[in-house]
Amino acid sequence: MVFDYIIVGAGSAGCVLANRLTQDPARKVLLLEAGPRDTNPWIHVPLGYGKLFARTDVNWAYQSEPEPALNGRRVFTPRGKVLGGSSSINGLVYIRGQREDFDGWGLAGWDFDSLAPYFGRAEAELKVSCLERHELCDAFIASAASLGIPLNREGFNGASQEGTGYYHATCHRGRRRSAAVAYLRPAARRSNLSVEVNALATRILFDGKRAAGVEFVQGGRVRKASAAAEVLLCGGSFNSPQLLELSGVGRRSLLEENNIQVVHDLPAVGEDLQDHFYVRTFWRCRRPITINDELASWWRKAKMALQYALFRGGSLAVAAGHAAAFVRTRPESKRPDAQLYFINFSSAERGGALHAHSGFTTSVSQLQVESRGSVHVGSADPAVPPVIRYNYLATENDRRVMVEGLKMLRRIAAAPPLSGYILDEYLPGPKVQTDAEWLAFCREAGSTVFHPTSTCRIGAVVDEQLRVKGVSSLRVVDASVMPCVPSGNINAAVLAVAEKSADLIRQARDG
Repeated sequence: MVFDYIIVGAGSAGCVLANRLTQDPARKVLLLEAGPRDTNPWIHVPLGYGKLFARTDVNWAYQSEPEPALNGRRVFTPRGKVLGGSSSINGLVYIRGQREDFDGWGLAGWDFDSLAPYFGRAEAELKVSCLERHELCDAFIASAASLGIPLNREGFNGASQEGTGYYHATCHRGRRRSAAVAYLRPAARRSNLSVEVNALATRILFDGKRAAGVEFVQGGRVRKASAAAEVLLCGGSFNSPQLLELSGVGRRSLLEENNIQVVHDLPAVGEDLQDHFYVRTFWRCRRPITINDELASWWRKAKMALQYALFRGGSLAVAAGHAAAFVRTRPESKRPDAQLYFINFSSAERGGALHAHSGFTTSVSQLQVESRGSVHVGSADPAVPPVIRYNYLATENDRRVMVEGLKMLRRIAAAPPLSGYILDEYLPGPKVQTDAEWLAFCREAGSTVFHPTSTCRIGAVVDEQLRVKGVSSLRVVDASVMPCVPSGNINAAVLAVAEKSADLIRQARDG
């Protein structure tokens, strides 16, 4: 099989590239996806993301190495393994990030103003929409505003991210708008696009130092495809560095330890992993108006299903975040450094059964992360998961932002009108009072909020055209190329990066 471009990974970036590159009918494109088609019905129901956490048919369901700062706990790490990738199983929240994030990269053509048209292009395809109002969300927003957090009436993707309000989400008329729905389905009708599912890429094939194709396993058979122009890695922050290393591009000593033939010594591959650390707190509600209450009653569940079936509304149309606040945790903070989440249900485990009592969740994640980890191969076997080390809470600032953010959540909960809805603080409860106790709670309860970036970052692994250094005809296009994690949920930035990269690829092709 010979194609102009081979795209490895049909996640957000891969779907964008498959659409944009096949707009030229003269170019043949192969899109490889390790998982299945996006036929699971829960993918397309917004609240259905909770049903997909442990589904290993559509989810890589990785585990990190034991995290020293989290009392040696392993961190469960879901990532999409299906058409649409993580955009098919994520919480749907759409956040561009802050201007300072992209300007701070210090890269020509990658500043906020340069990326703004690409955000707009993606938003037009996704039909990004505002979530329905709920009285608990209104109460959270009002209580946050009473403490001096400004109302963000324009939305978090407007002129300023700072403030409190409702999220925008990648859903339209009550249905998830994944990258597969928005980008791949329109492109799938084109004769110059071939999509292969359940096809695990095992290595990039090199002719000297030129990427000439991809080897993959499908249905128990080893297959090969050739790329006349370029191979485009879109596996995300875990799988792109893993495939580079499996193919002989990475730190020489690591490759030799795993008996992988070295094609190019590139030590930065897999380094500098960043992610937003995340801690949840739970509250028992005085009134039976939460999703916990709806799912505890057979007739309310029936009503919820009917409301969704007839009107595409109600609780089944809720994203992983409903209302929020982007805040400065300290007076000296120059911009919002924490994201506060509010959602009107609660569960001990994400994706698990909801609490039996009426309850809701507030949570916090740090925005400008300093801690950096890594992801590397642990074996030459492509079926063996990568070795993930987050290295959370490695700096004093990271620890301080989380503690101050959690204290701010408690102050919001204590302010009316939200305080009038609260029976008590279920977790962590009044036993946690001092900063040291809050930090201990972070270590005991914190986890990922699923925003990994930077493991193939621009300047270290790829150049500003996203071409892998030291080899030719090979690019990485996904969250791994971002020098730093943006402030907020990262799917919007991934889509913008992919839209821009499609232009870069076409410009290189047209000379």
